[in-house]
Amino acid sequence: PLSLAGPGSYTVGTMSERFDCHYCRDPLQGKKYVQKEGRHCCVKCFDKFCANTCIECKKPIGADSKELHFKNRYWHDSCFRCFKCYTSLVNEPFMLRENNKVWCSNCTAAEDAPRCKGCFKPIIAGDQNVEYKKMVWHKDCFTCSQCKQVIGSGSFFPKGDDFYCVSCHEHKFAKTCAKCKNPITSGGLTYQEQPWHSECFICSNCKKQLGGKRFTAVEDQFYCVECYKECVAKKCAGCKNPITGFGRGTSVVNYEDESWHDYCFKCTKCARGLANKRFVCHNGKIYCAECPKRL
Repeated sequence: PLSLAGPGSYTVGTMSERFDCHYCRDPLQGKKYVQKEGRHCCVKCFDKFCANTCIECKKPIGADSKELHFKNRYWHDSCFRCFKCYTSLVNEPFMLRENNKVWCSNCTAAEDAPRCKGCFKPIIAGDQNVEYKKMVWHKDCFTCSQCKQVIGSGSFFPKGDDFYCVSCHEHKFAKTCAKCKNPITSGGLTYQEQPWHSECFICSNCKKQLGGKRFTAVEDQFYCVECYKECVAKKCAGCKNPITGFGRGTSVVNYEDESWHDYCFKCTKCARGLANKRFVCHNGKIYCAECPKRL
């Protein structure tokens, strides 16, 4: 505990008996003297030989001064003040910190408090703050790197050492949909290296979303399998069903203005498959090279 000098340290009084100063041998009768450790000395010799040195001002603490001591350290009462705000700490709570400096409780709390990443001032108990990856800001200091508006506790996007509000991040970094040209803030898909909103990548006929589904692109238009079969695909001249390019018979045979599945392009007479083979057209029908001779 912090203590004022008292019994067991030294006693100051006026000598009524005949004693000489222990150091200078001057008579002390009728004079002010100091008794310390059983020895009597004049005030001048006490200040010179016996006084403790103030740890703050580095000067002796004379017999006429009030002395405070704590953990074998000594101060003049006028020197015992907060290192930061200079408030007297006599009879006040304090903290002894590095370099033997004493701090008041308020300055200690401020010094030990985390520092705001924005203004570099301490964030003390009760301040509203924002924490992110071991960094902390006053709530009003956490601002968008682009528009400088306060983000506070709202949503944000980190980019390196910068932070962006949702609006600024959309305009600065978000990809733009190939169809509607608006930013893609979440989700989306890519087709032929172009980004799309999922709700923009749809069938041109039935308007169903095509993300994760089979589709066909025709002249910058997209169709689901059903709509392509119904509205766009050519009909096979052989089986009369749509030629979709899906599943069995993905190859197509085209001749003049008609098309066939490769497995439907066969001789009318012998049913031999003619895909990638010689054929003959006679009266609008297809024959292998041998069958017309037998007609």
